[in-house]
Amino acid sequence: MSDPRRTPANSRVVAAHLPDAAPGAVRVSGAPRRIARPVIDLLRVPGGARDRQLLFGETVTVYEDRDGWAFVQAERDGYVGYLRTDMLAPARTATHWVATPATHAYAEPDMKSPDLMALSLGSRLTVTGTRGRFAETPDGFVPWVHLREIGVPMSDPVAVARLFLGTPYLWGGNSWWGIDCSGLVQAAMLACGIPCPGDSDQQEAELGELLPPNMPPQRGDLLFWKGHVAFFADADVLLHANAHHMAVAVEPLQKAIDRIAGQGDGPVTAHKRLR
Repeated sequence: MSDPRRTPANSRVVAAHLPDAAPGAVRVSGAPRRIARPVIDLLRVPGGARDRQLLFGETVTVYEDRDGWAFVQAERDGYVGYLRTDMLAPARTATHWVATPATHAYAEPDMKSPDLMALSLGSRLTVTGTRGRFAETPDGFVPWVHLREIGVPMSDPVAVARLFLGTPYLWGGNSWWGIDCSGLVQAAMLACGIPCPGDSDQQEAELGELLPPNMPPQRGDLLFWKGHVAFFADADVLLHANAHHMAVAVEPLQKAIDRIAGQGDGPVTAHKRLR
């Protein structure tokens, strides 16, 4: 059975490449668009609950635009959902991505000029030129020191995840302003050029190699519970976004295992190592 979170189909439209469609649904090819806000919620239904978030400059395919709501699929991980049509802009090719926890786009190539918007790690920009220490983009001037070229990843997911220490916990969050456990893992993996789905159950199924019980952990391993995931910062310390601390935090391994079991969320379900 296909995962509805990554199946671009609803009761009215279905992506043309899919083999099946609901009775009466129209097959559509979709059109590329770009996220035009620093961070937006990807909703389960129009006006409904947040499932994930999308960042500035990311590309989506729009399969339906109806009553001010776009039904979209995210390019980064295939996640589908709804967002307001006015949060989208015409697609354009990104050349660089934000490789620091956050940055600002300024009105001028001057740190004292008005800031136009804040951007989270992973946001994508189209650089058109250089003005001193700033990259010139259609959306403002961004410090070069905060950018990397598309296709030039970081190398250490744990080091990336550490950039988010203290970030508030936000269920379904994917940005510097709020992030959850699977959002943290995804942000770290994508920054390192590693494909990664959006939710912890998908990550447990798709990331890395399952290790046998009692295998000594190493830095960068992932530990899973039902509905939760954490990095090993080292052999006996976890790094994770969690609702207990309401933030991205480090926590002793056994303390976390005992606490999670004690609050009724069950035992560890998997220990995985990236290939």
